[in-house]
Amino acid sequence: MIKKIFVLSLALSVSLFGAIDKHKLDKLKIGAMIVKDLNTKNVLYSKYAEKRLSPASLTKVMTVLLAIQSDKMNKSVTITRDMLKVEPTIAGYKVGDVVLMSDLVKAAMIKSDNDAAKAIAIAIGGGDEKKFINMMNAKAKQLGMKHTHFSNPCGFDAKNHYSSPNDLVKMAEYAIKNPIFNKISNQSTHDYRVLRNGQYKTFKAYTHNHLLNKYEYAVGVKTGYTSKAGACLIARAKKGRQDCLIVMMNSKEDRWEIAKKIFQQVI
Repeated sequence: MIKKIFVLSLALSVSLFGAIDKHKLDKLKIGAMIVKDLNTKNVLYSKYAEKRLSPASLTKVMTVLLAIQSDKMNKSVTITRDMLKVEPTIAGYKVGDVVLMSDLVKAAMIKSDNDAAKAIAIAIGGGDEKKFINMMNAKAKQLGMKHTHFSNPCGFDAKNHYSSPNDLVKMAEYAIKNPIFNKISNQSTHDYRVLRNGQYKTFKAYTHNHLLNKYEYAVGVKTGYTSKAGACLIARAKKGRQDCLIVMMNSKEDRWEIAKKIFQQVI
């Protein structure tokens, strides 16, 4: 009887998830990667999954998650000069602008605006960015991210700023348990208003995730790129009971096409 149950379970697993051509994936110019079945928790493919690499803006998953979990999502944030000491991509805020925390979260997550991410960090940290970074690392430790250390909330390349595919999967799995995070990570655009000199100015955040609205089963999560980190991606696709997560770091390939092909093979 036990043997029959095992065979049935195996057959169900095979029917839900197709086989990944691991040999072809091994040949791709991707620094590190992991593909995981979120239902069974099985790792379907792994390449240097514990290698420490620059995560670029995949960092912002942790940044916005801490904001979502705070009690400040409906609070207003006044933009300071320190919040603007960032590199592009930026929303284009000015000192004195007043922005809702929830809008900063969406700007950081959807468009990957670095001024929004830094504003989140300084506001949540009570004016102290280092305090927020300590919160990021404490959360990473809590999640068992053993090959991760954050030194900034945006994802800028730095000697002491790194993560691994395995750790980023842990972070993503934790994040997607939050319905607010899920909704935001699956948005392709967000229009919002910023109070500037007594008048409202409209801002627009648009996603860099080429899978959203172009691959029907895509449901987020985050993109990233710097010259050192290369193209990075946390991608998730759901189809019925099937749920798959891909983390790709330092890709020299077309990350969108590779992710889509993997999803088409496994769901």
